[in-house]
Amino acid sequence: MIDQTTASVPETSTKTAELQQQLQSSSETKQLQLIRQLGNTGTPGLEVLMTFLQEQRANPTNLAAGLAYQILYKADTPSITEFMQAYFPTGIVPLNSETAIDYSKLQQMLLQQDFLAADRITLEKLCELAGDTAIQRKWLYFSEVDSFPVTDLQTINSLWLVHSQGKFGFSVQRELWLSLGKNWDKLWPKIGWKQENNWTRYPNEFTWDLSAPLGHLPLSNQLRGVRVMASLLSHPAWDEMGR
Repeated sequence: MIDQTTASVPETSTKTAELQQQLQSSSETKQLQLIRQLGNTGTPGLEVLMTFLQEQRANPTNLAAGLAYQILYKADTPSITEFMQAYFPTGIVPLNSETAIDYSKLQQMLLQQDFLAADRITLEKLCELAGDTAIQRKWLYFSEVDSFPVTDLQTINSLWLVHSQGKFGFSVQRELWLSLGKNWDKLWPKIGWKQENNWTRYPNEFTWDLSAPLGHLPLSNQLRGVRVMASLLSHPAWDEMGR
């Protein structure tokens, strides 16, 4: 009689090895699928993801690395915790800032997929970039956005992009805006900020998870007009990113 438990071990190992081999040579879209599969194969798959992240360290953070990191973070085993602390002590996205602003809290909220808290922190950080007056008033003038450092906006955007599997971020909103000929009336319903000519009400009518429309987050207070959003989406930061 065959021990089914013993028989399943080589089968799992073979499957994991096949997925690992495919992971090395696949497109990013395919890598995302493979990473999800590896995350469901238990310890062998998680070990492959740790190896994958080590190999990716020399490269700019991409969506595949972000998803692998997210899966490992949720697994939360002692060996994974040790690995994270050794190789990614401040997270998968470099928290670069030209103004010494701390983005670690934003990173933690995005890592935990608490998008409502992350959205609020994003506004706080943008106000910090604008200065003390903006911090006190808790909202932005469009004229303040132009002086935002490229590095900081790219950091905020990368955090949103990487921890949402490419679904959220200023650069995503910009791409949609450009694809619609910079037409705001078409953009609002596209990203779920307006429905049947009615503005989506904050916070309960917004979608705070990955089932949201592409570009749904982070929010901008469109009720004050489009100039802040226009300044954000026209910022030189995106030209340098090539997005």
